[in-house]
Amino acid sequence: MLFETTICAIAHPHTPRPQTIDYNRCDRTSFPDPNPDIIRAIQILESRSVMAFYIAPAFLNKLAIHITKNYLNLPNVKVPLLLGIHGRKGEGKSFQCDLVFEKMGIQVVQMSAGELESPDAGDPARLIRVRYREAGEMVKVRGKMAVLVIQDIDAGIGRVDQMTQYTVNTQLVNGTLMNIADTPTNVQLPGSYDSSPTQRIPIIVTGNDFSTLYGPLVRDGRMEKYYWEPTRDDRIGIVSGIFAADSVNTSDVVKLIDTFPTQSIDFYGALRSRLYDEQVAQFIQSIGFEAISARVINSTEKPPEFQSPNFGLAQLISVGHEIVQEQRRIHELRLVEDYNHGIRPAIAPVQTLIQTPVSTAIPTPIPAHSRITPEAVHEINSILRLGDRIGIETVDLRRFKTGAWTCYGTFEGNSPNEAIAALEACLAENPSAYIRLVGISKRDRSRISEVIIQRP
Repeated sequence: MLFETTICAIAHPHTPRPQTIDYNRCDRTSFPDPNPDIIRAIQILESRSVMAFYIAPAFLNKLAIHITKNYLNLPNVKVPLLLGIHGRKGEGKSFQCDLVFEKMGIQVVQMSAGELESPDAGDPARLIRVRYREAGEMVKVRGKMAVLVIQDIDAGIGRVDQMTQYTVNTQLVNGTLMNIADTPTNVQLPGSYDSSPTQRIPIIVTGNDFSTLYGPLVRDGRMEKYYWEPTRDDRIGIVSGIFAADSVNTSDVVKLIDTFPTQSIDFYGALRSRLYDEQVAQFIQSIGFEAISARVINSTEKPPEFQSPNFGLAQLISVGHEIVQEQRRIHELRLVEDYNHGIRPAIAPVQTLIQTPVSTAIPTPIPAHSRITPEAVHEINSILRLGDRIGIETVDLRRFKTGAWTCYGTFEGNSPNEAIAALEACLAENPSAYIRLVGISKRDRSRISEVIIQRP
């Protein structure tokens, strides 16, 4: 609707602009003889808005319930204000949120991770309060539910490792979000106080790894957590929506997904985009590299039109393998390790840090019929002897290629028996998964060793 309002102003520049725009009542038909190009632009936008994108039922239910609960007065029920949606990169968390908001007619106030830091201390925390109160005003003025969305919050205030800088703004943003979650109807701006209650606004945050966030912020009661992992049916529905305008049948979509089972949702969007590369290259060559800028920007000529490329299954799979090959080159080169070698300490084997000879330690007995090797027991003893923590992590074959390990448990102390028993249980529960031991420094929580114990 904002685009339609802008179109109205462009088509009739002498029409007085109202001080307050009612987006729901902007009627482009009230203006005589609109520009044909503008009408065409409106038709394109309307065709895109009705495109049948797939909304995962579980995702829709989770967001709808959380948002609605925050606007209901449930008796003696404390509803968490924040909903944290986390999961693998590229699985469409933000896009699914946009589809749900559009379906429910919800007004959205957006923030990004880049706005959570500033050269001036206190600015990001104040901005959160301002955006929160703006969303409250939208509820009062427009009479519709509104939400505050913070995208990729872990990229803004998450602490990945000991090299991540922890600033005053990080502390203030954490404190502000916790304060709003505790008192959502009393959100004040710095330097002023308004005694009238603030409209309660649910806050949706997205991210990849919420374990990097401040613990008290993500605790139960303040934040409700939702791990988004699309099922096979969800993936088929979402990818079918991506290729819906290209008449790709469902059976080809299923075969395409089975060919690339470890790829995220954004892979298929990138695949569709790359199919147009050949036509764009031909268009550039026909115009010339020197004239392409003038032809595309502010040109009086008709916009270029492109034919639908070949969306056959064989072509899709061929282009998909090209994208996968580019992904592999990034993982294989690992140039960042060479570039940051001088500033980032490398993970060293724990054995090099041991001061006491191994022969002086009392060996830990291995239970009969144990699946744990003597090398794994030695690794556990070595880590605990240094006073550090042990972490056990698992990952299935699909996530192993992307490095998305899941923590099974952490252990510390002088006795390795608890860690050995937990490792035995982990091996029994996950016979077809990768399992590794991680040495975690007790001083700065950095990883000092990683050893894979089981490979399926």
